[in-house]
Amino acid sequence: MSGSYDECAGADDTMDSFWEVGNYKRAVKRFDDGHRLCNDLMGCLQERAKIEKAYGDQLTAWSKRWRQLIEKGPQYGSVERAWLAVMTEAEKVSELHQDVKNNLLNEDVEKVKNWQKEAYHKQMIGGFKEAKEAEEGFKKAQKPWAKKLKEMETAKKAYHMACKEEKLAATREANGKTEASVTADQQKKLHEKVDKCKQDVQKAKEKYEKSLEELNKCTQPYMESMELVFDQCQQHEVKRLTFLKEALLDIKRHLNLTENQSYATIYRELERTILAANTQEDLKWFSNNHGPGMHMNWPAFEEYNPDQAAAPPKKKKPDGAPPTPSTDHVAPPGDRSSVSSYDKNQAYSTEWSDDEQPAAYSGNENGGNGNSFEDDSSTGRGLRVRALYDYEGQEQDELTFKAGDELTKTEDEDEQGWCRGRLDNGREGLYPANYVEPI
Repeated sequence: MSGSYDECAGADDTMDSFWEVGNYKRAVKRFDDGHRLCNDLMGCLQERAKIEKAYGDQLTAWSKRWRQLIEKGPQYGSVERAWLAVMTEAEKVSELHQDVKNNLLNEDVEKVKNWQKEAYHKQMIGGFKEAKEAEEGFKKAQKPWAKKLKEMETAKKAYHMACKEEKLAATREANGKTEASVTADQQKKLHEKVDKCKQDVQKAKEKYEKSLEELNKCTQPYMESMELVFDQCQQHEVKRLTFLKEALLDIKRHLNLTENQSYATIYRELERTILAANTQEDLKWFSNNHGPGMHMNWPAFEEYNPDQAAAPPKKKKPDGAPPTPSTDHVAPPGDRSSVSSYDKNQAYSTEWSDDEQPAAYSGNENGGNGNSFEDDSSTGRGLRVRALYDYEGQEQDELTFKAGDELTKTEDEDEQGWCRGRLDNGREGLYPANYVEPI
């Protein structure tokens, strides 16, 4: 269509008006442009949906990885919960961005696609019905005026040619008067030629003026007919622009998570969890579980009693289960669900001397390379054992397991008949040595 327009407009940029013959094609071209712009908008939204999905997926992967590292790491108590709340925020925000993706594809793209289908009707031979109707309307409106314009252009050309011939004849007559070789008869013919040219000029002028007058009479009806067709094109464009504005507002609503109540709630909950972190409570917890606040059965004088037997079980034992050993053991009690993975893999010895100083622990055994949280739980220390009987821990520092469960023995049996071990879920504690067997 642009080629047709260029041919009609010609090289003269001043002849670029809508009223020039063929320049209505720019208005017709808007139908093709409108259909293409719908495709462009859908492509734009599909790309944004991919970005939203990728961001959501990355948030989820990041949250999963760091949640595991934090849970295995040395942080504990309410500050650990606050840190994990950041991971929860990422998971919930990821869900919202997945919702954005779904809304863009399932609502916005579909809405544009359906509107495009209703607004532009493709023809079997190519193009759109709306564009064809507009072009036919413009052609019909322009045809009478274009015909008169062509007649006027022909008359103008003839008039200008007659003027040129008159001027040439007058020049020859003037030259003939100054040349001695020109006879009187020749001068007479030259003069007659000038008179004839003047008559031709007058006739051409009258014809040119008449054709111009007829063209001017057609101009007003031509303008009215063209404006009528153009207004019909404008009405279709009004619908497109109005729809596009509404669609963009819907897109904005889907993209703007700050207007989503769930989004605001995520950060209110995150702030509430962080503010709930209590330094004193965390320090107290650590002291009670790993510090001076721990229970200790201090050594006391005991008389020898040959008849003394193992302490009675604290609960009914399963048939065939051996008696549980004495509970006079020394071990750090408490829930170790958030204790460092380093702590979970260490053997808490009940015997020590001045000659055996514990080796200093470096937070990063890899020379500072890598994350200090990673690979702490993969030391591989301990012996794998299987439970022969059910056992329910009676103290905070005792393990609970079922017959057939497997665990890792991290410390050999002490004098009271207790071993230290670690369940597969990471919990560490004491258990009766005679309740398990090596695998």
